[in-house]
Amino acid sequence: MTKVRSIKQITRNQFLNYFEMEAETRAGAVFPYYMASRAEETEHLYMKDPGRSPDGVMIYALCGEKKDKVVLIRQYRYPVAKRVYEFPAGLVERGEDYHTAAVREMKEETGLDLKIIPADPMYEQAMFTSDGMSDERCCVVFGIAEGDISAAGLEGTEDVEVVIADREQVRQILQKGPLALMCGYMLMHFLKDEKNPFPFPWDEKN
Repeated sequence: MTKVRSIKQITRNQFLNYFEMEAETRAGAVFPYYMASRAEETEHLYMKDPGRSPDGVMIYALCGEKKDKVVLIRQYRYPVAKRVYEFPAGLVERGEDYHTAAVREMKEETGLDLKIIPADPMYEQAMFTSDGMSDERCCVVFGIAEGDISAAGLEGTEDVEVVIADREQVRQILQKGPLALMCGYMLMHFLKDEKNPFPFPWDEKN
């Protein structure tokens, strides 16, 4: 029977931890399996606490007078040693609502103000980002961004360039990258329907 028999926490860090599991295959063979998690303790892993709050939030926001541009960031990512195109995103703090986190993260990373567009909960539900190696789950929040771009809210370890992209720029980004997977899929929505780039009915007047 396929299952996890036991878990050992290897590291104790604030933002990301490493766990070793004793896993069992459907044929009964036992082998070690390794995972990373945002959980600070074993009891907070998703398999132990599936009702825990989402770890992070990603923001898909339109901007511009005609709402025909999308807010992206180009951030230096240390694991790949490159700047990667992404949507603004960040961790949800303990006890924080993920909508509140989205507004905060947009402001911190870009300087822009986010007006959230209500969406059916199924479009915002927490989903796994890389379930073969982590139990991290993130939500997507949709909205309109306004204001002036600023780097004042960035942390010292962050290297972020704000990119306000029209559809031609988005095509170039999809062709050349590098970009994050979730960002890539959302940008495909952005290109598919100029009148409604979100994956649900939306009228900016509402």
